[in-house]
Amino acid sequence: MAEKRGLFEDYLSCHVCSETFRDPVSLSCNHSFCSSCLQKFWEQTKNKNCPICKRKSSKDFLTVNFTLKELADSFAGRQKSGSSETEKREKKLTVVCSKHEEVPKLFCVDEQRAVCPVCDFPHLQSHKVVPVEEAVSDLKEQLKSDLKSLQDKRNKYKKVEKTYNEVIQHSKKQLLSTERQIRAEFNKLQQFLKEEEESRLAALREEEEQKGRTISREMKMIEEQISSLSDSISAVEEELQKHSVPFLSSYKDTQSRARAQSSVSDPQLVSGALIDVAKHLGNLSFRVWEKMKEKVHFSPVILDPNTAYCWLYLSDDLTSVRLGDTKQQLPDNPERNTMYTSVFGSEGFSSGKHSWEVEVGDHPWWSVGLAKESVDRKGECFVSPKYGIWCVLHRSGEYTNGEDQTVTVKKGLQRIRVQLNYDRGEVSFYDPGDATHIYTHRDTLTEKLFPYFCVGKAADVKTSDIKICQTEI
Repeated sequence: MAEKRGLFEDYLSCHVCSETFRDPVSLSCNHSFCSSCLQKFWEQTKNKNCPICKRKSSKDFLTVNFTLKELADSFAGRQKSGSSETEKREKKLTVVCSKHEEVPKLFCVDEQRAVCPVCDFPHLQSHKVVPVEEAVSDLKEQLKSDLKSLQDKRNKYKKVEKTYNEVIQHSKKQLLSTERQIRAEFNKLQQFLKEEEESRLAALREEEEQKGRTISREMKMIEEQISSLSDSISAVEEELQKHSVPFLSSYKDTQSRARAQSSVSDPQLVSGALIDVAKHLGNLSFRVWEKMKEKVHFSPVILDPNTAYCWLYLSDDLTSVRLGDTKQQLPDNPERNTMYTSVFGSEGFSSGKHSWEVEVGDHPWWSVGLAKESVDRKGECFVSPKYGIWCVLHRSGEYTNGEDQTVTVKKGLQRIRVQLNYDRGEVSFYDPGDATHIYTHRDTLTEKLFPYFCVGKAADVKTSDIKICQTEI
């Protein structure tokens, strides 16, 4: 009996403090020590080697060996009530059965929980049970997948957040640029109105001066006639004062002069002496507006800069587009074309008839037509009705349609007319130079169509602007 006790005492004693284990922990080499004794030993030696075999511990975190602890406490006569709070917490976290308090070794896949091999054995005979280590490995892989999904989701939100920040910054630039252009346009109009005002005031003053000179000439002639008549009247009155013989000798000359002047036609007021107010004020606003129309131009299609590819540059009036040499920093907003050098019109059509002309000049590479509102603006999209684009393409002298068919033109196109009859589902293209029909595509239209423009660049060729021209709609 004493021999057995000696064996138990050796088995349950710590090789560091030589006392019965307290909170024993076991290393990967299967040697066990009091948790506090091992920690002190490692602190003194400044390594994590086993105090007995000197093998380095492969465990980063050591848990209490509760089986060994229960044996040591029972051997030393210690009660469970004296267990440390740390032990209670760790035991509570690891045991799965109050009757068999040991670290779980089995995991039920069907019920997704650790199980007691004794108490749960009858219940688990029909369930899938795997070792805890295997279950932990599988569940960690699943959790890693969930973690990746969360990280991907967060990255998507960060990408949208970044785009919104770019949108905010670009909107500020748009505000300043648009304000500047609005002011410039109104300055032009104000300058025109100012010049027109000065011109009309000058015309008014010129008429007043001209008619003033006419009246002055008439007044001068009248004054001369009045003076001459006054002299004749004085002469007649003087003649009437003479006596018989002197009167008879001189009255004939006086009478002849008086009768000559009396026979002169009566003075007449010159017509049109007053300023022609009606000419200056009549329909003034309308006549100014008509003249203003000669200074301004209407475009049936306006390009939308929010849809333009980052290498495309639009004119200030949004009627011309060219392919630039530098990339612009533009936000990746939903409307923007990011795969191809395309830009859309600002307004779409969902009914009626519409027509506009595009001046392509000698540009070596262009596509002009219409695109569905739902066309893919971010991914791969071919210029074809199958992908929602109806157009005529020009590539280095060859003209084709979106159905990969060559179209014949009499001469190189300088302009092309796009004509839409939405209700009949027709998109047609013409050479406006001689009204020659180029190509017509017919389809059932169910969604809004937008004017479509795409410009490329041929090698060693300087690209020019493609401009939308005024035409009847």
